[in-house]
Amino acid sequence: MDTVIPRTAKSELTLAAIVDTALDMAQNEGLEALSLGEVAKRLSISKSGVFSRVGSREALQQAVLDEFDRRFVEEIFKPAMTLPRGLPRLNAMIRNWLRRTSNEVGCLYIAGAFEYDDVDNPMRDRIKQNIMQWRGMLHRTVEQALEEGQLRPDTDPEQLVFELYCLMVGLMHDARFLRDPKALERVQTAYERLISTYRSFNYHG
Repeated sequence: MDTVIPRTAKSELTLAAIVDTALDMAQNEGLEALSLGEVAKRLSISKSGVFSRVGSREALQQAVLDEFDRRFVEEIFKPAMTLPRGLPRLNAMIRNWLRRTSNEVGCLYIAGAFEYDDVDNPMRDRIKQNIMQWRGMLHRTVEQALEEGQLRPDTDPEQLVFELYCLMVGLMHDARFLRDPKALERVQTAYERLISTYRSFNYHG
């Protein structure tokens, strides 16, 4: 006996497939490459079927960023929060971020920053807001590591966060543009070297 799926459930399944397909496109081709027609083609559904579920192209871009944000938090931030505050959390955040970015060969925050660096539109504002929120989380974690005595007292949190972000930009460049299979390994080594220069001599975690 065939199972009858309610129309609302079918609609939710289709919406999830639309967003997932669009996210894959954005990570490989950029957010500006998104189009309702191309998503419909890849899913073998009508363009009107995509439009009825997401609306405009701009709404689809926003939905893609919403889904990317959700996965980012689930895979990078939440696992780290189960660890002791300070350096253990920071190490986990960076390692999770490196691994996820390398596996997907991309990060919409970093790729989007370059894609929209010289334009002023809602997408640029949205991506900048997300980046600043993430950097704020890193900043707070560095401050907690200072409070716990895990980092040198003269550590400048803003400088350290800047250097961490530079590592991610380097990973994106070498993994995606140069297609260096050792990019992740190189950046992991660079992180260990970097954090060792900030680690307190009294901390042995």
